[in-house]
Amino acid sequence: MSHPTWLFDLDNTLHNASAHIFPHLNAAMTAYLERHLALGHDEANALRMHYWRRYGATLLGLVRHHGTNPRHFLAETHRFEKLHEMMVFDRALGSMLRRLPGKKLVFSNGPRPYVDAVLDIMGIRRLFAATYGIEQLHFHPKPSMQAFHRLLDSEGLEARRCILVEDSAENLRTAKRLGMKTVLIGRGLGQPPYVDLKLGSVLALRRTAGRVL
Repeated sequence: MSHPTWLFDLDNTLHNASAHIFPHLNAAMTAYLERHLALGHDEANALRMHYWRRYGATLLGLVRHHGTNPRHFLAETHRFEKLHEMMVFDRALGSMLRRLPGKKLVFSNGPRPYVDAVLDIMGIRRLFAATYGIEQLHFHPKPSMQAFHRLLDSEGLEARRCILVEDSAENLRTAKRLGMKTVLIGRGLGQPPYVDLKLGSVLALRRTAGRVL
């Protein structure tokens, strides 16, 4: 595949969100459900997880079943006083991305201001032609087909010329159905048949890219 377009997930793909950021977000979302749905802590936490598993994002369940304003939810739950202190990433990432041939975009279920802030802290935002947060996807999160079609249509891209790099196997399943090449980032995971390449770290992508091009 000459001159591919690389679509990169953000959290747990380009940086380690599990260390500090995800625990912060999970607590903030649970607290939001407690306040706005008048739930106890355990009930709110269980509902948050249920919507995340069912829809790919807690937000979508809240919008569908409770009429939650998505922009209000995102603004309230993605407040970080010291985001830079919570970031865990490898500084070699920028060098790898610069040497990777093809156009690059970020395709995230997170809100756009958060996506751009994380990329700025890592010093790699300028390496991407565009960044897509859930607002640009009309609040349809991956793995929904609507999210993928929104990005492809907005960028004028053909799925068969795109490579999705993700830590979520479910998101890669949708990508493969559309005809994309797929790269799974993660350790301790199997390699489903719809995954073309599995890597323990995104840093290995440059030297192994020929296997999906």
